[in-house]
Amino acid sequence: MLIMRVLGARPQFMQEVVFRRAVDARGHRELMVHTGQHYDDKMSRIFFEELGIPQADINLEIGSNSHGIQTGLMLSKLDGLISEHRPDVVVVDGDTNSTLAGALCAAKLNVPVVHVEAGLRSYDRRMPEEINRVVADHLSTLLCAPTRTAIGNLEKEGISENVHLTGDLMFDCFRYFVRNADESIMSALSLVKSEYALATVHRAENTNDISRFEQILKGLSLLPLPVILPAHPRIFSNLNLVIDRLSAKNIRVIEPVSYLEMLALELNAKCILTDSGGVQREAYFACVPSVVLRDTTEWIEQVDLGWSVLSGASSQAILEAYSACMSSSRQYVENVYGDGDAASKVVSLMEAMAL
Repeated sequence: MLIMRVLGARPQFMQEVVFRRAVDARGHRELMVHTGQHYDDKMSRIFFEELGIPQADINLEIGSNSHGIQTGLMLSKLDGLISEHRPDVVVVDGDTNSTLAGALCAAKLNVPVVHVEAGLRSYDRRMPEEINRVVADHLSTLLCAPTRTAIGNLEKEGISENVHLTGDLMFDCFRYFVRNADESIMSALSLVKSEYALATVHRAENTNDISRFEQILKGLSLLPLPVILPAHPRIFSNLNLVIDRLSAKNIRVIEPVSYLEMLALELNAKCILTDSGGVQREAYFACVPSVVLRDTTEWIEQVDLGWSVLSGASSQAILEAYSACMSSSRQYVENVYGDGDAASKVVSLMEAMAL
């Protein structure tokens, strides 16, 4: 079976490790197409090198642009690639513009689409990611849901055929790499376990609106402990200016870190504050409470179990969410995100369907 996997963002790079292992173990061939959506060395190349991911077979080198232009450029290039290689299936995962372009182009060329992380819903159509995941689900031939909640979301939209509970590839990644977490980052930054908070901010709705972005940073500045903030390239230019204006002495901005360094920072943090779905889940895997810097989340299980608290972007709400998160009663439930073998399940389902 020839599998074309379209990827382009940090979480997809990480998940490629466990997905490729499962594909290779079954004797299939993968054609990896990197769209170039994340093109900065610290958001792309470093992950390939550190995690031992083979270089992409094809790099579209799309780079940064508006959502429409970026997706359109991907579609234009993927059309010729899919027509040329005629894969048996195109695999997309998550909710990025690369996900949308891969699913749409393959469906129009009558190539079966497999969507990994199917069925996730924040029910906030202002988020471009929500549009991407909804469209990808409705175009897909095989839908691999990470949670039971995701299956229920699909059923509400009339999608029940070829929907399967596989678990979350991100959990596969965490289990596979956690023993290799790069603890040297702790000494390099002079950090002590449980004496700092870790924060990430990257979503467009939080960074493009400068007043919202400033409210989030003000909220972080109110926390009673140092905050380590690895800066996404999207926010780096404005970040220090805002922090200086707020006199946010407790916020320490650092360059983007590698996956293994990030694991160490997560494992040792007292709390994690993030608008990233991936980092939110990693907090749960690491048994660290988290504040979700959004109004909604598609990973609602952690909220229900007391591990995550939604804050939105209000500075006072962030402080209150932090306090609530630190004092809440939490229950860790095994297998909420699967048993750590999601990648193998996805490949098995593709084989069973003879896609």
